[in-house]
Amino acid sequence: MDELKSPAKPFVISKLEVQRAWEKVKANKGAPGVDGVTLEAFEKDRKNNLYRIWNRMSSGSYFPPPVKAVEIPKPHGEGTRMLGVPTIGDRVAQTVVAARLEGKVEPIFHSDSYGYRPGRSALDAVGTCRRRCWKYDWVVDLDIQKFFDSVPHDLILKAVKAHTEDRWVVLYVRRWLSAPMRRPDGSLTERDRGTPQGSAVSPVLSNLFLHYAFDAWMAREFPEVPFERYVDDAVVHCVSERQARMVVEAVGKRFEEVGLRLHPTKTRVVYCKDGQRSRKYPATSFTFLGFTFRARKARSKHGNVFTSFLPAVSKAALKKMSVEVRRWRLHLRTGHTFGQLARWINPIVRGWIQYYGAFYRSELFPLLQRINAYLMRWVRHKYKRLRGFKKAHAAWRRITVQYPRLIAHWRWVAWFW
Repeated sequence: MDELKSPAKPFVISKLEVQRAWEKVKANKGAPGVDGVTLEAFEKDRKNNLYRIWNRMSSGSYFPPPVKAVEIPKPHGEGTRMLGVPTIGDRVAQTVVAARLEGKVEPIFHSDSYGYRPGRSALDAVGTCRRRCWKYDWVVDLDIQKFFDSVPHDLILKAVKAHTEDRWVVLYVRRWLSAPMRRPDGSLTERDRGTPQGSAVSPVLSNLFLHYAFDAWMAREFPEVPFERYVDDAVVHCVSERQARMVVEAVGKRFEEVGLRLHPTKTRVVYCKDGQRSRKYPATSFTFLGFTFRARKARSKHGNVFTSFLPAVSKAALKKMSVEVRRWRLHLRTGHTFGQLARWINPIVRGWIQYYGAFYRSELFPLLQRINAYLMRWVRHKYKRLRGFKKAHAAWRRITVQYPRLIAHWRWVAWFW
């Protein structure tokens, strides 16, 4: 597709923007929406599909189809969360708008906003949080109750209008916000609040809303109080319990002003207890982006052991990964070669190590040892001559020494007992 623009169209959208949006959607993969069209099916008639999206968006006649509602379980058995899965074509259209809007709003965003922003990641947020927990004794662990279901449409549109002169951006954001959700039973649910998790335009809309609702407000009302925010997940650092309580009360009132509510039990004041900070307090740990922060043993550069306040993979994240490992049923896949198993599980395990192993990697070792145990069972099931423990153990030693990088985690955990 070229970058020609039609003078007959009321909205100036280049075909190249649509092409780039498709490439991004394709790279992100994802399931089909309510129309059942997969990425592969869309690709077969890509040229015509993209032309139709461009033509309708440029003329103002693009109307989004319903969003497919998919329930996923929340951690700790706390019920389910509803994700909205747009069609492939709608994802392309949303990505066009998201890219145009991001170019306008990215420069104004706060430096401590990390979610879905270029050059920033969840690990950056966790690393900054870790450093600040060493400096500040108290943390406010903020939890916005049902943010994606509650955010008011009028305030989102007000923020969008303030940052773009493109009428079509506002037009399509309005249509996406009000697009109904199709439930698993086929019924349609109309929406007058919220922005569905899973949509391509939702991250930039959420960040823009929370920039004004929280980031800019905090910078104005509490300029000396640092925080990290990853979309609707935020941690605030305070110098005292009194200041932390003040922040909780003020943020609660602020969110009520913009149609949101802090979760009454999940929003907590936490004391960053370690070897130097020894006060007794009910809450001395919190979880942020899959990492639990609490007192942990550490070793200084001089080899001295001390107690620090550090993040490590959370129990909920470990449980989720353990369920995944069990679901693989590696020990029963005797029709595979060791190399085939490696090609299958390595991308997944490598992703776990790169993320959850970024801080206090040793907490991952029991999970990685469990994978090794499944692989050892696979060896003993596949090769009858290795049923005995000693022979299997010797074979394992030979494999791990000869091919130390065959399995992603063998660099750190190659044993199985």
